[in-house]
Parts: sequence; structure tokens; C-alpha cells
Amino acid sequence: MQKLAALLLVTALAGCAFPGVYKINVQQGNILSEAELENLDPGMTRAQVHSRLGTPMTRSPLDDARDYYIYTLQRAGGDIREQKAIVHYEDDRFSHYEADLLEETPAY
Repeated sequence: MQKLAALLLVTALAGCAFPGVYKINVQQGNILSEAELENLDPGMTRAQVHSRLGTPMTRSPLDDARDYYIYTLQRAGGDIREQKAIVHYEDDRFSHYEADLLEETPAY
């Protein structure tokens, strides 16, 4: 009985790490390019910015003057790559942005 239990345990664990298992690419968030960010005009309303860039991934709970556009990509279970753009507002009007974008936007 112990040998059978050990054999079942080894078989179950081997199934978890079987080589050659297909792993999908996982991408989440807002894909933005430098051209899209440069297309924003100072003084645009928040609604106009959202119309051009889409709904932000998150907004700061502490500072309503920022929208965060975050994009992450993980290829086949590898390292996670991230790009981030922060859009700043003054009096609910676009003032400027900060961006740390990936060299290429690897969308499907």
C-alpha cells in the first residue's frame, strides 16, 4: 500500500512540472505609444484625455490629479515586462505626463 501511495504521489508531482507544457502570453492593461501621449494637448479635460487614451488602469486614491496607465506583458511564463504612463492634471485639466514605455509595444 505504501508503494502504491508513493507511486501516485510521484506521478502527480511529475504532472505539475511536465516539460513542454504550453504557456500562454499574458498581457494586461493599457497599451500606449509615445505618439498617443504626445497627441495630448495641455488644458484638455479628463474626459477628452480618456477619449484619446482610454480608461486608465487605476487612479491614485490619495491624489485625484493623476491617472495611471499601466501595461504588463509576460511571454510564455517568462519575466514580466512593464510600461507605465502617469497623466497629471491641474484643476481637472491635463498638464503633463511622465512615461516609462517599452521599446516596442508587443501586442498580439
